[in-house]
Amino acid sequence: MAAAIMAARQGAQVTILEHMDRVGKKLLSTGNGRCNLTNLSMESGCYHCSQPGFPMKAIRCFDVGHTLGFLEELGIMVKSKNGYIYPNSEQASAVLDLFRLELLRLQIQSITGCQVKQLHSKKGQRFFAVTDQGGFSGDALILAAGSKAAPATGSDGSGYRLAERFGHKVITPLPALVQLCCEGRHFKQLAGVRCEAEISLFCAGKRLSSALGEVQLTEYGVSGIPTFQVSRFASTSLEKKKPVEIALDFLPAKSQEETEQFLKKRALQMPHLEIEDFLTGVLHKKLAAVLVKLSHIPARQAAADVPQDAWERLARQIKSFQAAVSATKSFEHAQVCCGGVDTRDILPETMESKLVPGLYLAGELLDVDGICGGYNLQWAWTSGCLAGIHAGSPNRLPHRK
Repeated sequence: MAAAIMAARQGAQVTILEHMDRVGKKLLSTGNGRCNLTNLSMESGCYHCSQPGFPMKAIRCFDVGHTLGFLEELGIMVKSKNGYIYPNSEQASAVLDLFRLELLRLQIQSITGCQVKQLHSKKGQRFFAVTDQGGFSGDALILAAGSKAAPATGSDGSGYRLAERFGHKVITPLPALVQLCCEGRHFKQLAGVRCEAEISLFCAGKRLSSALGEVQLTEYGVSGIPTFQVSRFASTSLEKKKPVEIALDFLPAKSQEETEQFLKKRALQMPHLEIEDFLTGVLHKKLAAVLVKLSHIPARQAAADVPQDAWERLARQIKSFQAAVSATKSFEHAQVCCGGVDTRDILPETMESKLVPGLYLAGELLDVDGICGGYNLQWAWTSGCLAGIHAGSPNRLPHRK
């Protein structure tokens, strides 16, 4: 929609070929329905790509300031929550409504329920699409078909096949911003626990990523935003058949030594407490029970009778609860994908293909994925608007290799 609007504003006649029954369905699920539009803190580390510098090269051409101006022109009043930008109404449906109204105002034709069967071009001069609703042609073609994440919203991976028809390489798409399935009999007991923790992800003993925030423990493993932030590294490592582990730190504000001293001091203050009640008020009761059991301390033992080395074991479990990761949840559960069309064949300033003049690629179809916090929508606005501006320009220059 962003690409279509920007192309039409350049004076181009634009047609959207949409295989869902409505355009923009995926937008409704963003930000848990509140639509986290972008983020005022924009750094290179917020994006992952096989070409690390590619996302920010594009974002410098259409940055957060440009995005806010674009959204306000559509009638979207925004507000900041610690740098996280939302529509003032906190309704993703309202954002989608305003996009659709702009499509109507600009007389952009949206052909819905449209299945593209063939795409081809004649020497990059003209593009042709054969669909189940007839044929279409144009001077430029923008592919913005999404990835394989959340296929119920339309992202079924068909865009990859279209890109490949023009010679583009696709890096294997994998689930990202997704839950992790873990091994271990304790997760059923921990199901439903939500707590502040730092999650670290390891591959073959090397720490690849970590994140802090509210972690959700489930019967299958772990969820929550910190889990999503590290999940892409689990996906890529598991794809290579490498061993993956997580470690959860349930008192991230304290060091290992400080945690041990805290436990010993608490034992002196409350020597009468049995261990099954010792961490009440410190950690969730179900979580505390599992950590105590893993530390091999009898639940009915009084704190005064716990040997000193047991406090060290308990502190270790609190600071580094470990589990092997067996899998990620499927594409149906993922918010985005890692992988996609190789960006080495894309011009970041315009989103034009280096292989086929007049072909543009945008959004999640590309090998770019952001962390949680509005970054993936910012990539949608940046890449879509750049593609639309340059594809729709009447002064579009011939492609230069």
